[in-house]
Amino acid sequence: MFVWKNDYSCNIAEIDAQHKRLFQLAGDLYAIATSKDDVDYYDDICRIFKELSDYTVYHFSYEEQLMEQHGYDQNDCRAHKWEHAAFVAKIQKIQESDLDMNQRKVLMEVIMFAVDWIEKHILATDKKYSEFFNAKGII
Repeated sequence: MFVWKNDYSCNIAEIDAQHKRLFQLAGDLYAIATSKDDVDYYDDICRIFKELSDYTVYHFSYEEQLMEQHGYDQNDCRAHKWEHAAFVAKIQKIQESDLDMNQRKVLMEVIMFAVDWIEKHILATDKKYSEFFNAKGII
């Protein structure tokens, strides 16, 4: 489900590498959610959630600094930051849910959210700034 496609590329090597890492983490959660065994993956899920949360904050900070350093449109930058804040808040809310008793349900919620995020944020919002940066020679 979380397979990198060239359509996702922003043509900025570091951003693409970071997006690929986020795909890997989402893929790890998907593998657990679709496993056929009855193993309790609570510790693994908590570890991946923490890594996803931490890495997302790192990635968003990197994008936002890049925008500020290169004079990206302030209104677009503000809207982009708002989307980032909403993503972090959603992940935190999911982490606070009853994960121990509803592992698969919570995982599927995260996965559906991630799919929606990929379609709306990476393929639309991030593509918008990629054109700006690529025109400035940032690849």
